[in-house]
Amino acid sequence: MAESQPLDADHRSLGVALYNDTWRLLEKERTPGEDDELLHQAHASAYHWRKAPECEPKNRARGEWLCSRVYSVLGRPEPALHHAERCLAITEASPENMDEFDLPFAYEALARAHSVAGNREEAARFERLAREAAEPMTDAEDRELVLKDLATL
Repeated sequence: MAESQPLDADHRSLGVALYNDTWRLLEKERTPGEDDELLHQAHASAYHWRKAPECEPKNRARGEWLCSRVYSVLGRPEPALHHAERCLAITEASPENMDEFDLPFAYEALARAHSVAGNREEAARFERLAREAAEPMTDAEDRELVLKDLATL
């Protein structure tokens, strides 16, 4: 068995770059090969963020959110729900470390994943929770991002 070697990479930079490129792929029409790339990039971003020395719970929650979004977009409800549930669990476990948009987006991920799974009641419940959590947000731009995403459910 090969001995584990440390990566000579800057995990944070890789996590950020992969996160941003995942969005590039999410926002375009993709080929089946690009769907595979999208999925692998989302997981790679989450992995590199976890390995970054400056990783905080909010970074882990956002990585889970991204994986959930990608699985939802690809029509794969079981892993979408898994990652959305992880996102919410991390967000709820460390509220002091989150930004005000993290909780509404955790609920949005669950609404989207339940929608993909055909669970209409749960999707509606989590969409309502996301809207309620977004209501008191003080940053109007962030609130608008949450509401814009909810409008795509």
